[in-house]
Amino acid sequence: MLKIGPIEMKNRVVLAPMAGVCNSAFRLIARRFGAGLVCAEMVADRGIIHHNKRTMNMLYIDDREKPMSLQILGGSRETLVEAAKFVDKNTNADIIDINMGCPVPKVIKCDAGSKWLLDPDKIYEMVAAVVDAVDKPVTVKMRKGWDDDHIYAVRNAQAVERAGGQAVALHGRTRVQMYEGQADWEIIRQVKASVGIPVIGNGDVRTPQDAKRLLETTGADGVMIGRAALGNPWMLYRTVKYLEAGILPPEPTAKEKIDVCLFHFDQLTKLKGEHLAVLEMRKHAAWYMKDLRGGNEIRKKINLSETGDELRLILKRFAAEATQQEPVPAHG
Repeated sequence: MLKIGPIEMKNRVVLAPMAGVCNSAFRLIARRFGAGLVCAEMVADRGIIHHNKRTMNMLYIDDREKPMSLQILGGSRETLVEAAKFVDKNTNADIIDINMGCPVPKVIKCDAGSKWLLDPDKIYEMVAAVVDAVDKPVTVKMRKGWDDDHIYAVRNAQAVERAGGQAVALHGRTRVQMYEGQADWEIIRQVKASVGIPVIGNGDVRTPQDAKRLLETTGADGVMIGRAALGNPWMLYRTVKYLEAGILPPEPTAKEKIDVCLFHFDQLTKLKGEHLAVLEMRKHAAWYMKDLRGGNEIRKKINLSETGDELRLILKRFAAEATQQEPVPAHG
């Protein structure tokens, strides 16, 4: 089992902290579908310090999500430590994660995210400062390196461990790769061999079989699933079952997808109010509808819907049609 400091997970499957996606509504669904640990989308340290209203809303955690990890992002030691102290004392997160993987230019300009991958000494200093300031376990999410000429993943992970970090999640791509090309699992294996703290492997885990292969080839303690879970929390459930018992549950039916899409919308409405939920649901609905027959047309209609009632009606009608189209299983 995966254990981070005193926090024990039920399994080794972790939901990645995806910006603009992993709010409380999505995390609750991931937990319902069996994820052993869910991670919140990154929150900027300055937003926390200045009690920015939107940032404060991002710190909301439902007790049913636990165990969960809350990720902070920052450029200076002072602001990062202050933000970590706030999260430590004022939220019910179980783990504080530090973002060292975000490749977005505006984050890099602030000397944050994957900019740190170039400097193992800075990583040590920042993690040590946060560890000293908080009671909750501190972890780090990082990439394998900045570019092919600057791959310090082993040194960076060792710096995290030396500084008192309790786990490392490693995405097998460089900052320059962004989300393109192939993820390097060999570097995950090297990092796992070089530290004593848990290592969670991330990158190109698209099927339960991929998850098993990553764990077996790298020796990682856990597997982190990101984009494959968008509109598809069944990926989490199927991976848990496959790792535990070698059972591969069936893919969801169209009706099951739409039912969870509706549930997701209801959770988002409770969290953000109907107007914002309708807008945000557009991207989620596109993910839920992916590969469904007629899904493209429904996506266009959802993008034009302006009220919750309208959106629900579109989805319910589609579910009714999809149910009629689904083949009846033959009984032998």
